[in-house]
Amino acid sequence: MAPRALRPFAHRDYRILLIAMAISVFAHGMWAVAMVYQVKHLGGGPAQLSVVATATSLGLLGFVLVGGITADRVSCRKIIILVEAVSLFVMATVATLALTGAMELWHLAVAGFIQGAGAAFFFPAYSALLPRILPADDLLAANGMEGMFRPVLQQAAGPAIAGVLVASFNPSMAVVGIAACHVVAFLVLNMLGHHKAYDAHLKPNQKRPSALADLREAVGYTVGTPWLLWTLLFAVISVLSFIGPIEVLLPFVVEDQLGGDAKTFGFMLAAYGIGSAIGSMVTSSFPLPRRYLTFMIMFWGFGTLPLALIGLTSTPLALAIIMVIPGITGGLGQVIWGTLLQRRVPHHMLGRISSLDFFVSLALMPVSMALAGPLAEVIPLWMIFVVAGVASPVIGIIAWFAGRMYRDEIEHPLDRFDAPQQTDASPAIDL
Repeated sequence: MAPRALRPFAHRDYRILLIAMAISVFAHGMWAVAMVYQVKHLGGGPAQLSVVATATSLGLLGFVLVGGITADRVSCRKIIILVEAVSLFVMATVATLALTGAMELWHLAVAGFIQGAGAAFFFPAYSALLPRILPADDLLAANGMEGMFRPVLQQAAGPAIAGVLVASFNPSMAVVGIAACHVVAFLVLNMLGHHKAYDAHLKPNQKRPSALADLREAVGYTVGTPWLLWTLLFAVISVLSFIGPIEVLLPFVVEDQLGGDAKTFGFMLAAYGIGSAIGSMVTSSFPLPRRYLTFMIMFWGFGTLPLALIGLTSTPLALAIIMVIPGITGGLGQVIWGTLLQRRVPHHMLGRISSLDFFVSLALMPVSMALAGPLAEVIPLWMIFVVAGVASPVIGIIAWFAGRMYRDEIEHPLDRFDAPQQTDASPAIDL
């Protein structure tokens, strides 16, 4: 018998989907570097780079709810293929403009916006499609594989290859590489089989609800499901408390406290990403814990505690160890969370709930980054990191009690197939 983490690979469509997702994520990692140096090549600075980065974020946040509704109304297979086709067209256009010297800043901003919007459609569709091609018992391992590949490819391998292309040639060659990745991902996705779509749950002659009614249904389900609602509320406050300090203030800790430079900071982010990959892989290798909600909140909440010690660190190695720990626990919790959505949320609204999760979890990320800088002007950095480390455990405990998670996980065991929907791994007619 294959190890638990490898069981999903027995399914052909899963192999196809994972390969395409890995290539696409790798391309997005390359874009993060290519975009920076293409802006610099045009003579731009931090302000111009901020315009392009903001456009990407606006595309993501502006369309993520629409992407979730679409994933529950249209064939998920068609959505992800179309997204890859659009990404291919956009990156091929950017590469052509760059190679011919016709590139302007607004071209990059538009490309970034479309890339962000594409991700807003791709990932809800990916999440909704996965339980249609895999048995429920394999979803934890599949989410673990995604959690392992994503940080390695998007935060390490993609940026590294793009950096080599930029250094060896020029930024335009990195964009050419991105376009080539999307060509391969597009071709691979077209090999994907057809599976049941949105209205498989509708009764004969039942009309499809409006998009607004779909959104109301998803919001109502979220508000009326305590474990789901309180996990999202916990995520919002947790993101607000520690994302800003890590993204905005950690570089100053590296420079002022440790005497490091940009490479040292990059090493710290890499340590966090490697930790996330390790945590995801470990989770995929074991069965889902019986106390799955308790484990998830414990990992996410108490995993940030080491951040409170950042003010006491005096060496890069000590800081890297501190960063690895929340990376590991974050990966552990994220794999369990993704599996819970796919196991416990009815399939016909999984795209919408996934997009709501994405939107709510990221809603205060810009606020966190905006607050971190001004707070550092009046509060010592070590104190801000203490708050960042302690806030998540406190909020996690509150969410665990308020959401009655200790009772819910016992009343809804996932070690047997009694989820509110049945997994259909066999091919069916696709819209």
